[in-house]
Amino acid sequence: MSEEKEQTGAAPKRMSLKKSSSSNAAMQGTKKVQVEVRKKKIIVDPKARKAQLEAEALEKKAAEEKAAKEEQERKAKEAAEKAAADKAAAEKAAAEKQQAEKTEVKATPKTEVKVAPKAAVKPKSAPVPHKEKEEDKATAELRKAQEEQQKRKSEEEAKRLAEQARKLAEENEARWAAEEAARASDDDDDDSLTSQYVREAEARQEREAENRGRHRDRSGTDRRGSNKRFEEAEQQNNRRQKGGKAAKGVKGAAKLNQQQHGFNRPAAPVSRDVEIGETITVADLAAKMAVKATEVIKCLMKLGEMVTINQVLDQSTAQVVAEEMGHKVILRKENEIEEQLLRERGGSISEATMRAPVVTIMGHVDHGKTSLLDYIRKSKVAVGEAGGITQRIGAYHVETRNNGITFLDTPGHAAFTAMRARGAQCTDIVVLVVAADDGVMPQTLEAIQHAQAAKVPMIVAINKMDKPGADPQRVINELMQHSVIPESMGGENQFVEVSAKTGMGVDELLEAITLQAEVLELKAVHDGMAEGVTIESRLDKGRGPVATVLVRSGTLHKGDTILCGLQYGRVRAMRNEKGQELTEAGPSIPVEVFGLSGVPSAGDEVTAVSDEKKAREVALFRQGKFRELKIAKQKSAQLASMFKESNASELKVVLKADTQGSVEAISDALLKLGNEEVQVKIIGSGVGGITANDATLAAADSAVIIGFNVRADGPARQVIDTESVDLHYYSVIYDLIDDVKKAMSGLLKKEVRENFIGYAEVRDVFRHPKYGAIAGCMVVEGMVKRSAPIRVLRDNTVIFEGELDSLRRFKDDVSEVKQNTECGICVKNYQDVRVGDRIEVFEKVEVARTLD
Repeated sequence: MSEEKEQTGAAPKRMSLKKSSSSNAAMQGTKKVQVEVRKKKIIVDPKARKAQLEAEALEKKAAEEKAAKEEQERKAKEAAEKAAADKAAAEKAAAEKQQAEKTEVKATPKTEVKVAPKAAVKPKSAPVPHKEKEEDKATAELRKAQEEQQKRKSEEEAKRLAEQARKLAEENEARWAAEEAARASDDDDDDSLTSQYVREAEARQEREAENRGRHRDRSGTDRRGSNKRFEEAEQQNNRRQKGGKAAKGVKGAAKLNQQQHGFNRPAAPVSRDVEIGETITVADLAAKMAVKATEVIKCLMKLGEMVTINQVLDQSTAQVVAEEMGHKVILRKENEIEEQLLRERGGSISEATMRAPVVTIMGHVDHGKTSLLDYIRKSKVAVGEAGGITQRIGAYHVETRNNGITFLDTPGHAAFTAMRARGAQCTDIVVLVVAADDGVMPQTLEAIQHAQAAKVPMIVAINKMDKPGADPQRVINELMQHSVIPESMGGENQFVEVSAKTGMGVDELLEAITLQAEVLELKAVHDGMAEGVTIESRLDKGRGPVATVLVRSGTLHKGDTILCGLQYGRVRAMRNEKGQELTEAGPSIPVEVFGLSGVPSAGDEVTAVSDEKKAREVALFRQGKFRELKIAKQKSAQLASMFKESNASELKVVLKADTQGSVEAISDALLKLGNEEVQVKIIGSGVGGITANDATLAAADSAVIIGFNVRADGPARQVIDTESVDLHYYSVIYDLIDDVKKAMSGLLKKEVRENFIGYAEVRDVFRHPKYGAIAGCMVVEGMVKRSAPIRVLRDNTVIFEGELDSLRRFKDDVSEVKQNTECGICVKNYQDVRVGDRIEVFEKVEVARTLD
């Protein structure tokens, strides 16, 4: 092998598929032969390619039809063979039956001899064998006729299928012949359409390429730059050619380019309908007109406005720009979606029927409003109130002989003016509770003013008539000075003497309320979508935002979509004041609603809507307007403070409470405490427990955190301890306002602080006939002291504050129990201890205050 390689020289080069390639092969002699292989340029015509694809599709279809024909012939053949086999089997069965019949005939005489004695007794059974023979013969003839008929049908079906296959083959052959002829004519047309100049140009390019290859072979260099310049010159020369034939070639190239893409630029500007609200950004306006934002900015610059892409335009400016660019403008209102959503609710076609009256209990603090309502409801709400006073508005429904009565219990403290005003606006009748031994007080006068402003009838209940110092005539005389005149003296107000402790006069009070409701003829539509008002709202740890809603008209169902002020949501669950689940609530029924997107403000209107998407849009629009209004107020305050010199110091407060109404009442009370020297500035407020964000905000602004009936969670306590933030817990609004007032005035000599001792977690509850509910607890942190006051917490919310009745370790009374130790705790005057509650133990220590 090595000798042959030496004789033949180097091996020939491998040939490639490039347009031109050369190979040098040395023969046995001394002559060197150069072989050049060139790939011919192929121009693919789209029309020819399409025809080729169609031909391939036809061939594939013909193959499928041929296969189908063969399958049909095979099935016909199998059917014929099966029919023949069935016929042979039938003939064989008939022959066997005839042989069996002959055998029976031969055996008949013997049978008759054996049966002769019985035949004498029963002569009717003798002809049975002959009858069975006739029946078998008839059955055989019938089976034979059926087999012949089946065979005849199989032969006819096979003939029909064969004829159908023959006709299909003839049609396919004719169609294939026509397609071949059409394909041949198309090829001729393609050859004729191919321009002679194109063929000449191809040949010229091939010769040029051949010359360049030979020149490169001689010089050993690649002249790609010259080739490129030559091709550009050739293309330019072709473009300069004019005439019919040259134009035809250009037209063909344009046709190929049109086949490559299908987009045609509009010949004229497109006019669109542009909807513009009261405000719109430049980017949104450009998107609605389907133009670039730079075009809109350019148009505004021509009009003398220098804007950016995110700048907000008013409605008139946006209208001018859109009309300048040739579009039709449709002006919209900002609240058009809200109006449309409310119009879509529609009205109910049913008639209004009688409904229960809504009665608001109003009066001064500690005059027995909640106690009177407890006696009517047979409950004990006042016992669990912190400080023995009501600090939130409550809604209760009581069943009576008629449609029932819905009561709204309002606080009597001076700070809860907004709650009393809200209760007066939602009510039909006001019951003014005045203590017979105390007379008319400031909040009594305020309640009278709210009732007169709301233009609702008022019934006066003179409470505490069981006390020795009760003087109802004094109360009547004081009320007459404020235009509250009893009916016995020609006035319009009913006066009822009652006692919440003994129940005296309660029935007369209910009869007076029922009589007043009948006079008013209170009616509401029960069918249709619900409308109502938010009485109170809070943030529950496990259930999220909870709103107490009083339905005014319609029926609120579980699963309805509601719009509640700045919030929206779907009603996931409804409960009454007793915690019972409800599926629907009619007019004058108060319910707790779960499923809102956030905590609504007390007093917000509640409306059931049909479209959740539009409800979300309306809620977001309202939130945006509220945010803009809030920012505008802050800017105006900052502008006013620039021109006003004030040396007043500020006490910054972060306020968190258990309900929205408490937040409003405490905020108003604190803001009224300010004077020229010191002011209260609430930098943050909300509903729910104190979180880490609240603690961080207070630490950043050196503010005081005030928690009203709420507690801080674990992360918040870590931030508070790390940043040394001043934190105060309150459960009675008196103490809160007094402490803030002392801090502002600087007269607070001693500060009462609460030192955390420890807390125990309730693991189980046992019932004892003598002591009542006994909580089996585990001391989780710190220790539990027998003499220290305690709080019962449920979901970080204070539900009771008091002291321990007993503290035991096993069966022994102990004074204290340390951490990680089990114990039994009995809370004094409180029996509603549940598993999972926490009993917090603390002590109050007076510490001298220092000014840093």
